[in-house]
Amino acid sequence: MGDFNQSDISWEDHTARHRPSTRFLQSTDDKFLTQVMKELTRRGVLLDVVLTSKDGLAEDVKVGGSLGCSEHEMVNFRSLCGGSRAISRITALDFRRANFCLFKNLLGGIPWLRALEGMLINI
Repeated sequence: MGDFNQSDISWEDHTARHRPSTRFLQSTDDKFLTQVMKELTRRGVLLDVVLTSKDGLAEDVKVGGSLGCSEHEMVNFRSLCGGSRAISRITALDFRRANFCLFKNLLGGIPWLRALEGMLINI
């Protein structure tokens, strides 16, 4: 989040009139960032941005009040971080401990597989 003085950016249309703003938009796209600030913050222009890399990381974005004699308005939002990790129930096989000789012998007992192997060798 930060004070952002490029008022020529239209976040709804994802366009800009000046080159620095266009480069900034391209940079946010390259980093897969989304701007979540919707309220205009100063003189009818959106000058403060809240960028996030994932939907739902910044919620309840509100503009209001000022700090001291500043003409800037405060931006408050709730930031979600440090969520719980999902525990995977999928187990990974450890092929370093596999008995490949047994596997080969078991596959060798399948008649159609032996015939297929014979055909592949003759090719």
